[in-house]
Amino acid sequence: MVNDQEKFTPQIKICGITQVDHALQCAELGADAIGCVFYPKSPRHLTEKKAREITDVLPDHVTSVGVFVGKTYKEIMEKVENCNLRAVQLHGKESPELVQRLRAKNLIVIKALFIDGTPSLEDVKSYETSGFIVECSGGPLPGGNALTWNWDQAKPFGEEHPLILAGGLSPENVQQAIQDSMPDAVDVSSGVESSPGIKDLDKIKTFIDAVRQAKTSRPLRKIY
Repeated sequence: MVNDQEKFTPQIKICGITQVDHALQCAELGADAIGCVFYPKSPRHLTEKKAREITDVLPDHVTSVGVFVGKTYKEIMEKVENCNLRAVQLHGKESPELVQRLRAKNLIVIKALFIDGTPSLEDVKSYETSGFIVECSGGPLPGGNALTWNWDQAKPFGEEHPLILAGGLSPENVQQAIQDSMPDAVDVSSGVESSPGIKDLDKIKTFIDAVRQAKTSRPLRKIY
């Protein structure tokens, strides 16, 4: 039984890092995971060289995550090995079999599911993952596109499955989002930027502080 006074803090992933010094400072501020995007249409897309420079500065307790859209097993594993990734996040229509193969490599594997898109929350039974990132669909990119949504729609899902909340999160609304959905982790990108692909460290600090103050009463699963 959980003590009424006991509170739990969601883990924090800062995604779309493009600069080495920002990665290091995010780690120092308390991020649990750093996301490197490998999607050429994104303003946060990284070369292998830049991604490796970023992952090389991360301390052991911070998880390096590669974000992929519709890539093959071979393409993903090349990035994993060349860029020193410990986790992969899949944002396309990847098959359950691909997820299974990646998990067999002792990787943390996160699959994106969408409130109003495909794959949807109803597809959860097809996948055996380390966690699910849940957001709404819409916009030009396969991700949250800074769109806010009714985060409480994810709460029942999170009661049954490891939940990473994303989409439209910012320092101003993350406490409400956590209260509404009670996620195991939160994932933010554009909500802590000064311009597309450029992180604002003051916003990141404010975001992390807000998450720490928004502790939940539900025991949380460790994902990263």
